[in-house]
Amino acid sequence: MENTSHSLHLPSFTYYQKFVIAVLAFLQFTIILDFMIISPLGAILMPALKISPAQFGIVVSAYALSAGLSGILAAGFADRYDRKKLLLFFYTGFVIGTLLCGIAPTYEFLLGARIVTGIFGGVIGAIIMAISTDIFSFQQRGRVMGFIQTSFAASQILGIPIGLFASNLWGWHSPFILIVLISIVVGLIILFYFKPVNEHLKNKIDHNAFHHLWTTIKIPNYI
Repeated sequence: MENTSHSLHLPSFTYYQKFVIAVLAFLQFTIILDFMIISPLGAILMPALKISPAQFGIVVSAYALSAGLSGILAAGFADRYDRKKLLLFFYTGFVIGTLLCGIAPTYEFLLGARIVTGIFGGVIGAIIMAISTDIFSFQQRGRVMGFIQTSFAASQILGIPIGLFASNLWGWHSPFILIVLISIVVGLIILFYFKPVNEHLKNKIDHNAFHHLWTTIKIPNYI
C-alpha cells in the first residue's frame, strides 16, 4: 500500500514553473493561430489580391512546407545554444514574418511572407517541447505537455472565428496585425522574465551541425 501511495504522489509545480507553462501554452497558441487563421480568409483574400484558388492553396501550404524543412535543418544546431535565446531568435523571426503578412500588398509578397513565417515558426514548437523537458522533472512532463497541447487545440478551434471576425471588421490584413501585437507582449515577457535554459550545454555536443544532423537521422528509432 505504501508503494502504491508513493507512486501516485505527483510533484507539485513551483510558481515559476506555472508561469513557464502559461507562457509556453500561450506562445504555442499564437504560433498555431497564425497557421490556422489564413484558411478562412480565402473568400476575402482571393478577390482582394485577384488570385485563383490554386494560388491561395499555395499560400496556405507554403507555411507548412517551409516549417517542416526548417524544423529538420534546425536539428543540426538547436542543442548548441541557450534555449531561451534560441526561442527569442525564432520568435522574433516569426513576428517579423507575420507583420509582413499583415502589410502584404500583392500575392507574391504574401507568399514570401508566409514562407518566412513558416521558416521561423516551424522550429518554435520543438523548442517549446525541449524547454518542457529541461525545466520539468520526468514525473511532471506529461501534465506540462498536456497543458501546452490544449492551447494547440484551442488555437485550431478559435482560428476560424477570430480570422473572420477581425477581417470582416478591419480587412484581411488585421488578423495578422493582431497576432503581431499579442506576440510582441509574449516575446517581452520571455525576454525579461524567463530564466536561461542552458543546462543541456554541460553535456558533450557535436559542434559540426551537419554531422550532428546526419547522426540523428541515421538512428532507426528517430526515423
